[in-house]
Amino acid sequence: MLASMKMAGFLLTKDYEKARAFYEGNLGFEFVSLDQFALVMQAGKSMIRIVKDPAFTPQRSTVLGWQVDDIEAIVDWLVKRGVVFDKYPFVEDKERGIWTAPGGSKVAWFKDPDGNILSLSQHN
Repeated sequence: MLASMKMAGFLLTKDYEKARAFYEGNLGFEFVSLDQFALVMQAGKSMIRIVKDPAFTPQRSTVLGWQVDDIEAIVDWLVKRGVVFDKYPFVEDKERGIWTAPGGSKVAWFKDPDGNILSLSQHN
C-alpha cells in the first residue's frame, strides 16, 4: 500500500535562508512554506521538510538521492547552477565526479550548505 504513496523526505539545517537558497536556487525546487516547524520544498511529486537544528552534525553518508535517466546531463545542468560535486578518489570520471559501479549503475554525490550528502543515481 505505501509503495503507491508519495514520499516526504526530511533534512536538518542550521540556516533556513541558506537551505532555501540552495534547494530553490541551485536545485530548482519549489518553495512551499516556512513556519516554526520546517522549511517545506516541493521536488517534483515529493515534498522535503527541512527542520532547523543549530546543533546538528551532518551524517557521513547519503541522506537523500534522486534516480535519474541521464546522470551526465543532470550533473552538467546542476554544475551550471552552482552545485559542486564531490570527487572521491575511487571515482573514474574526475571531471564530473560520476562513479560507475561494477554492475554499470552510475552515482554522483554533492553536499548542501549544511554538509548533508545528496546523490544522483542512474541504474541500468
